[in-house]
Amino acid sequence: MLLLLLALQNLQDPGPALDRASATYQTIRTLSAEFTQIITNPMIGAPDTTRGKLYQMRPSRFAMRFTHPRGDRIVADGRHLWLYTPSTTPGQVIRTTIPAASTSGGPNFIGQFVERPRERYRARYVRSDSLAGRATDVVELVPKTDDLPYSKAMVWIDREDGLVRRIDIEETSGQHRTLLLAKLAVNRGVPGREFIFSPPAGLRVVNQ
Repeated sequence: MLLLLLALQNLQDPGPALDRASATYQTIRTLSAEFTQIITNPMIGAPDTTRGKLYQMRPSRFAMRFTHPRGDRIVADGRHLWLYTPSTTPGQVIRTTIPAASTSGGPNFIGQFVERPRERYRARYVRSDSLAGRATDVVELVPKTDDLPYSKAMVWIDREDGLVRRIDIEETSGQHRTLLLAKLAVNRGVPGREFIFSPPAGLRVVNQ
C-alpha cells in the first residue's frame, strides 16, 4: 500500500505548486529570512554549514550577511555581485558584473527557480513534506538548457502562502547545496545599506 501511495504521489502534477510559488513571487517586493546553508563537496568530506540573514529587493538586489562565519557577505547591488569572505580569503573581495539579462536569475537563489518555472524546467512532483510544522510540496526541477551551474534542484513550496522554504541544488561541479529559510518576512522593507558594499581601504578588488 505504501509503495502504491508513493507511486501515485510521483504521478501528481507539479504544475499547481509551481504556479502557486510563481504567483506568490510576483507579489514580493522585499523579502528577508534567516538562512542555514549546507554545502557538501565529495572531494573535501565533512559538510560546511553557514548561517545568517538573507535579503532581497526586486528586481536586482540581493544580499546574504553571514553570522557564521561572521563578517562574510554576498551583495548584489543591481550592477555588481560582491563576494567578500574574510573567513577564507582575507584582504580581498571578488566583484562580478551582473548581466543585464540573466537566464539563471543572477545571484538570487529564490527567483531563478520560481520565475517562469514551466518554461525553464522539466518538473516532477516528488512528495508532500513538512518544514517547521508547515505543509509543503516538494518539486524536482531539471533545467531545459545546459548553461546553468546546476543539473537539478528540489524546492519545498509552502502549501498555504506559496513561499519557497528550502532549496536543494545539485551543482555541475559535483557539489551539493542546501538552503533552508526560516522567519520569512515579505514586503516589510529591507534596510538599503544591506545592498551596498563599499570595499574597506586596503582591500584588493578582484574583477571577474
